[in-house]
Amino acid sequence: QVQLVESGGGLVQDGGSLRLSCAVPGILFSSDRLGWYRQAPGRARELVASITIGGITNYADSVKGRFTISRDGANQRMYLQMDSVKPEDTAVYYCNLNRDWIDHWGQGTQVTVSS
Repeated sequence: QVQLVESGGGLVQDGGSLRLSCAVPGILFSSDRLGWYRQAPGRARELVASITIGGITNYADSVKGRFTISRDGANQRMYLQMDSVKPEDTAVYYCNLNRDWIDHWGQGTQVTVSS
């Protein structure tokens, strides 16, 4: 059973910063892909950023240059540093592990950006 636990969401002002954290399994495989997704009310869940075990990152165009995904293997954590946030970043953010083409999800954490 893969368990993912997010933390760090909350209320932040337009232009502010927030860091999300996700506790990930202690054992990861070279083919695993970690990522952050988000889902706003009435919209489909979308990829925000992803990172391979080798450290290759990928970002949605809407967050490039503002968000940074990283991983701390020693502490079994993945992070999403969110800078220059905008009201349109408001959503529930989910931690994701894709292993053998199967998606595993955390419970989600709410991020609300006030204008």
